[in-house]
Amino acid sequence: MDTASPTAAKKTPLFSEHQRMGAKIIDFGGWLMPVNYPPGILEEHKATRGAVGVFDVCHMGEIHFRGPRAAEAVQRLVTNNVAGLADGRAMYAVACHESGGIVDDLIVYRVAADHFLIVVNASNIDKDHRHFVANVGSWCEIGNQSDATALVAFQGPKATAALAGLTKADLGGLRSFAFLPDQQVAGLPAWIARTGYTGEDGFEIFSPAEHAVALWNALVDAAAKFGGKPVGLGARDTLRLEARLSLYGNDLSDTTSPLEAGLGWVVKLDAGDFIGKAALVRQRAAGLQRKLAGFEMRERGIPRHGYPIKDAKTGVALGDVTSGGVGPTIGKNIGMGYLPAAYAEPGTRLVIDCRGKPAEAEVVSGPFYRRRAS
Repeated sequence: MDTASPTAAKKTPLFSEHQRMGAKIIDFGGWLMPVNYPPGILEEHKATRGAVGVFDVCHMGEIHFRGPRAAEAVQRLVTNNVAGLADGRAMYAVACHESGGIVDDLIVYRVAADHFLIVVNASNIDKDHRHFVANVGSWCEIGNQSDATALVAFQGPKATAALAGLTKADLGGLRSFAFLPDQQVAGLPAWIARTGYTGEDGFEIFSPAEHAVALWNALVDAAAKFGGKPVGLGARDTLRLEARLSLYGNDLSDTTSPLEAGLGWVVKLDAGDFIGKAALVRQRAAGLQRKLAGFEMRERGIPRHGYPIKDAKTGVALGDVTSGGVGPTIGKNIGMGYLPAAYAEPGTRLVIDCRGKPAEAEVVSGPFYRRRAS
């Protein structure tokens, strides 16, 4: 993850609101962001799982592709099948280097046949924009609208009910990974997408940056009526970890491939000649040497990013924890890390070196947490 000194760090349009609400602010990937609000992370995590959480994600990047070759350009950049998208639909994908390493993981939105939006990670905005322009900049217009766009996530089992009071949009008819452009939320212009990063159902709401404060306050007030609250980066991390959703800079990087990261489901080798395809074809044919595995702790100890992972019997080093921590909903300490393929099978016993104290763990499959069907 990129870092920056506090003096150089950027602020979202909601920075003053976070200060007003008493948030603890940290430098995250070059952005001054709330890590939590009073009383703390656990309450924010529970509010999102039980009601609705409101997240400032204005630091994420929005890059638009416009022109007759927009679809062709986006397909050249991402591994998933762009041709499979209809207007008003979105998909998760990754962009790769020629080596097969991940430039970024992202969401592609098809606005129209000649207009696509790609939402990218905050710490990668400039890097991604350069990558896009360098490879397909002559194919279509590529516009970085990140500074002009506000984005607020509204997540949780009561998100639909809470948001319904602020919009006339057909939320019930909005499917997962679909979006409605040209709507209004709290009387403000907005796009409403049914995507998220918490393991819960919910929405992400785009609006011009000048409306960010009004939109935020309306959403926070709406959430409060249903037992919800604003949520900072701390609970955002515990929520995505329980759902086993990867974080770029921890679990994904320029040196990890989507196949190694368990994202083979977004690699469609018949989709087109995307960047990195040849390398991924070779890697798949040769067999994966390592895989990103999830594990649960079987002894006391909280796995943290960078802690060594070892063979439970021999003590031989296998890799490092990429993401880890407490899973408040499931009541277990959990983590992820890249392991030799033979060790990534469910049931494999590991040892996590928690600051010099070994603690046993076991590889498990699937998400650590799954929401209940509504």
